[in-house]
Amino acid sequence: MADNIIIRVQSPDGMKKIPSTKRETAAAFLKKVAKEFGFNSNGFSVYLNRNKTGEIFSQNKTLSLLKIKHGDMLFLFPSGSSTSSGEVMDTATPHTSSSLPSVSSSSSSSSMLPRSFSAPHVQEDEIDQYLAKQEGKIYRNKDPQLCRHGALGKCVHCVPLEPFDEDYLNHLDPPVKHMSFHAYLRKLTGGADKGKFAALENISCKIKSGCEGHPPWPEGICTKCQPSAITLNRQKYRHVDNIMFENHTIADRFLDFWRKTGSQRMGYLYGKYTEHKDIPLGIRAEVAAIYEPPQNATQNSLELLEDPKAAAVDEIAAKLGLCKVGWIFTDLLSEDTRIGTVRYTRNQDSHYLSAEECITAGYFQNQHSNPCRLSRDGHFGSKFVTVVATGGPDNQVHFEGYQVSNQCMALVRDECLLPCKDAPELGYAKESSTEQYVPDVFYKDKDKFGNDVTFLARPLPVEYLIIDITNTFPKDPQYTFCSTQRFPIENRDILGETQDFHSLATYLSQCTTTAFLDIVSDFHLLLFLVTNEVMPLRDSIGLLLDAVKSSNEDLAQTWKKSEQWATIEQLCSTVGGQPSSSLGYGAMGGPSVPATSSAMWSCLHCTFMNQPGTEHCEMCSLPRS
Repeated sequence: MADNIIIRVQSPDGMKKIPSTKRETAAAFLKKVAKEFGFNSNGFSVYLNRNKTGEIFSQNKTLSLLKIKHGDMLFLFPSGSSTSSGEVMDTATPHTSSSLPSVSSSSSSSSMLPRSFSAPHVQEDEIDQYLAKQEGKIYRNKDPQLCRHGALGKCVHCVPLEPFDEDYLNHLDPPVKHMSFHAYLRKLTGGADKGKFAALENISCKIKSGCEGHPPWPEGICTKCQPSAITLNRQKYRHVDNIMFENHTIADRFLDFWRKTGSQRMGYLYGKYTEHKDIPLGIRAEVAAIYEPPQNATQNSLELLEDPKAAAVDEIAAKLGLCKVGWIFTDLLSEDTRIGTVRYTRNQDSHYLSAEECITAGYFQNQHSNPCRLSRDGHFGSKFVTVVATGGPDNQVHFEGYQVSNQCMALVRDECLLPCKDAPELGYAKESSTEQYVPDVFYKDKDKFGNDVTFLARPLPVEYLIIDITNTFPKDPQYTFCSTQRFPIENRDILGETQDFHSLATYLSQCTTTAFLDIVSDFHLLLFLVTNEVMPLRDSIGLLLDAVKSSNEDLAQTWKKSEQWATIEQLCSTVGGQPSSSLGYGAMGGPSVPATSSAMWSCLHCTFMNQPGTEHCEMCSLPRS
């Protein structure tokens, strides 16, 4: 027994204890190390020292001859590791990945997290890459009363502030309750240690898998695999600081459905993320279009249906330089139809978001997580926003923006949060069952004596889960899609607004402009051209999408001369609503064949054999010519 020893082996993935004996050879010991860490025989090297000196080779010498004693620490480095010989492994961060590149001291402060907490292969959003390179300092002018130095000097009254300075944010008009996400990263990575021991960790409410010391739940659980209890706190940062609709037309067309039917409506917001300059290192979600998926709507409820066109919509938006930035829904009740007022129902006495809406928002945010190289999982939080069209204090329609916190996202992702049936402002943390273990969820509130008291989240006020976001419209309207005519919006058959070639022919005949780009620059029209069942242009519309994205009339004119658009024109002239000839939208082809022809004829488009005396194909409805 005296010969039994334990050797500690530290690797970039952590430290493990290897049982051995004094008389065991180095070759046998290295085989144990390879098996324990999952390497092949040539995939690593073991050293006596951190600086890669004193390598242990596979040989027949015993560990005692190599002067390796009980409790000694050896250091393992995978082959091809980018760690230089001068670097030192940090024993305080055992989850280091040696394949991660070192961080240059000249990089921006948001890149100062250690290699152990970064995921270098994650492709972050363009706005995140841009803000990571910005300094973010808040520069102040020289105070004429307090500053007593020259023009080039700085003092405590005029020195630049950090972007996370709470006093500065609280003194803005209006005050900012949540710092931006990139300002939070600067705070996390600031200080003397430069964020060496900080990490962006996604919360997990599930039992960790792989624990072999006991039977699986519900027969057994231990402190190693048991998820920690959650105490809900107000999130100090937000991933999006402002939501801006490019123009009022986008919102008005969305609200038309409620105005005409009285039923609520839901849609997805498509746009892009830009810098929000009113807040240090802030992010703005600019909305360029709203896509309305299939849904069943009543005055008090919404039910989303399966959308077969969802992938095509996302693909078209991506080619237009847009992405899905959020969702919007209405909660409107008319108060006086004569003057157009609505009820003010969402306030501090009722609720701002119901528990069911918070769960839905959490579901969408989990679907659209935020890529982040500073998290081991490669993602952290979400930029997906929620907009509610509801009545305001003045009984007019207001647009309110929200997100739910990362804690809410975790509770929704792991199916731990339920809505309350009779109280929309309350959620309920599930209790553990034989099928699922649910950690305890707490929140803090003040009792009648003003003391902080911890309560179990059964039930739970959803205010602990909500982050509010300002919603604005620009003074000078912007137009990603510049068409002045209105092509019917998808999935509004209940209003009699259908997307078909008859509506397309009507739309083209009403256009008064001679610029082809202005005619086709409509998001809903482009969706119809790609997703219609008669002649989908998914594989051939790329040039037109590039023209709309870059506002290039020449590219649009080039695509107009294509064979596909000529076929679209023929279909429009066939179904009726002949487009205006002054715009060059006349039917294509030669003279029509008289209907008195006595022989059967083959359609030039689909080769179907038609009966004599017909002018249009019975199969595809295209003209005989």
